[in-house]
Amino acid sequence: MPGGRPRLTQYARGGGCACKIPPGELERVVSGLAATASGDLLVGAEDGDDAAVLRVADGRAIVSTADFFPPVVDDPYDWGRIAAANALSDVYAVGGEPVMALNLFGWPRDVLPAEMAREVLRGGRDTAAGAGCPIAGGHSIDDPEPKYGLAVTGTADPARLLRLGAGRPGVPLSLSKPLGVGVLNARHKATGEVFPQAVETMAALNAAAGRAALERGIGCATDVTGFGLLGHLYKLARASGVTAVVDAAAVPYLDGARAAARDGFVPGGSRRNLAWVTPHTDFGRIAEEERLLLADAQTSGGLLVAGEIPGAPVVGELVPKGRRALVVR
Repeated sequence: MPGGRPRLTQYARGGGCACKIPPGELERVVSGLAATASGDLLVGAEDGDDAAVLRVADGRAIVSTADFFPPVVDDPYDWGRIAAANALSDVYAVGGEPVMALNLFGWPRDVLPAEMAREVLRGGRDTAAGAGCPIAGGHSIDDPEPKYGLAVTGTADPARLLRLGAGRPGVPLSLSKPLGVGVLNARHKATGEVFPQAVETMAALNAAAGRAALERGIGCATDVTGFGLLGHLYKLARASGVTAVVDAAAVPYLDGARAAARDGFVPGGSRRNLAWVTPHTDFGRIAEEERLLLADAQTSGGLLVAGEIPGAPVVGELVPKGRRALVVR
């Protein structure tokens, strides 16, 4: 309890996007239940794109998404910043711009002080304001596990969207943020050690990366969150009918991430991600530790773009569909 204040992560069974229902299990649960794209619904649930997109009047489209999770860090203001950036990222990942958001908030009001709750909401407000997106209310419940996020509405040009299924062979893959927040957050939860580099990358908006992709005529992207780089890339390759090749040596990591993985601070979500993609991946001689880092469950990760954008290293390429959806070399 640093400075006499409760540690938020100790009130959560998991942390951040590592708490997602495992991808394979989730796909079985929602199979046949969600609306698929047709008519004015330009992006539905069939491929697992980051947000839904509906064509409306005057040549515009509405983007809609929701995202929330338990505490990933102990500082309530930082948790609010991170959760808001993560939710806003879904809009940028489909080529949209956020215009309004609503809070989604669960709080154990008899256990944690109201002052901490206010700090969470203040962090979300400040990040959304930085995106030009006012938070206009929301919904809260008394919950034994703290949870926070946003429901976000955005707009987009229906002729200029970023889609999972728009990848084509011969295109490079770029990643706008380094990996490693999953293992660093696991270490933080276990030890209380703070990793400012992880906090700042999670709190950073993906606005510039999304706009850069659109400016370059790119049509395929996704954000890297709870299913890890390999999980989200598998969804992209599957939807696009291609094979994705990852150059493991080119993938950037946050300082301390490799040490955290080596010391065993690996979220359960990262292990589930790796189990899900392994049957679809040719890993060659890639070691287990490297595989786990590539599948590490990220919270508010970067955009994975089928194309090149400024400041984002090229980490692989799309090639014609082969025997496996993913190849790591």
